[in-house]
Amino acid sequence: MRSKLHRFFPKWGSFLLLIGLLISACNSDQPIAPDTSITPVEAGDFVETAVSTTGVFTDTPDPNLPPVPTLALPGTESQSVDSAYPGPETFTATSLPENYPGSTTATPSSNPNPQTPPVHSNSGDNTIYMPISSSQEAPAMPLVPTATPVPALDFAAIRKDLQAKGQDLGFVKMGFHVTLHEDRDILDEWMQNLDAAGVPLFIKTVDNAEPLYRAQELMKISGVPHTLVYRSTGGVPFYELPPQQAAQLHWEEHRDKFPPELDPGLVWIETLNEVDRTRAEWFGQFALETARLAMADGFRWAAFGWASGEPEPEQWQEPSMLAFLQLAGENPDRLAIALHEYSYIKSDIAHEYPYKVGRFQELLRIADANGIPRPTILITEWGWEYADSPSKNDAMRDIAWASELMAAYPQVKGAAIWNLGEGCCYENISDQVGELITPLMLYALNTYFPISQEKTVVDPERFRP
Repeated sequence: MRSKLHRFFPKWGSFLLLIGLLISACNSDQPIAPDTSITPVEAGDFVETAVSTTGVFTDTPDPNLPPVPTLALPGTESQSVDSAYPGPETFTATSLPENYPGSTTATPSSNPNPQTPPVHSNSGDNTIYMPISSSQEAPAMPLVPTATPVPALDFAAIRKDLQAKGQDLGFVKMGFHVTLHEDRDILDEWMQNLDAAGVPLFIKTVDNAEPLYRAQELMKISGVPHTLVYRSTGGVPFYELPPQQAAQLHWEEHRDKFPPELDPGLVWIETLNEVDRTRAEWFGQFALETARLAMADGFRWAAFGWASGEPEPEQWQEPSMLAFLQLAGENPDRLAIALHEYSYIKSDIAHEYPYKVGRFQELLRIADANGIPRPTILITEWGWEYADSPSKNDAMRDIAWASELMAAYPQVKGAAIWNLGEGCCYENISDQVGELITPLMLYALNTYFPISQEKTVVDPERFRP
């Protein structure tokens, strides 16, 4: 046996040594060459869509975009959710005019662009303007992770052109109402792309500061005047107390619950939710005292949070209520009126228009009639029903109509679509509204409204669908 082994090693030793060296090399740490076969996702890789002459997507775009990085939020978030919502049985029609003529058929412009949604005119002639194409890319955010940019119009160039013609630029002002949501990044792409394009966004949250913090940090860098609204649940006023005393207790509670990571000079605080409209004079005095306290503490306060269909016109005209409207009109960057507007019917957003959706116009009419500067209006809840919304295409059609209506009135900063997030008895409304994020983003990035530089005359008939 020994002599055979002796003859084996001289013959095969070199070969085995070579095999051992190869195995050792395979086990060592070596740099991996990049895979050049992977194609990056382009910003324009989304489904082309046809557009009707009414400016609504006939098919919803479906962007193929990468996930958005997470921005860390300091602090913690509350676990309570917003549960208050009015039932349709509380609606009472007002004495506004009832006999309205039919709507006028819109006429497309002579230079349509089928790649993007058209733009409506608020000049009164019902002409539809197609968007101006832009070759400029949105500016990058240097400090905040951003999503892949989505093509958008050159709104700065559009504004300059409109102002040369004696007009101004109106944006799509629809946003979202957010409670606690398991997907912390769900709105990042929408927020970052609107911010990069210079389009003001509107968002209201309840007991959830994180989306507002992210939008706030974008706003600090870009300077885009986003409208951000925060409310904590609870804290119903003590109606049995004098209004001034009740206001002091109420304000202290909500001020102390305001998240420290939010900037009260940038984020509106809303403290009331669908209050008792039969106490209009009491609430006028309550609002005057709360406004004094809020401004003294450096906050921006949005009052009332009236339910859809409320209050009645005569309730706006109580002495203390008119005094508060005067104060709000004189301080449009510090005080606002919070309203809720729902149709309560999924199939008809304009049901009983303008008594529910579009009711803000009555507030503006009363302010004008009393010589009061028009106050800032925040529609902090907007939608169809408590736990249901229409199909994606029908919802976008309703949103396009409401966008044109609100664009005519610069005092209306926006509307928050109900609801993204968890809550009692919300059923699947969050999933339904979540499907609107991308189409609403694309609509806002590719739509504008030429508006008058003069104060728009309040005329509900002009926007009747």
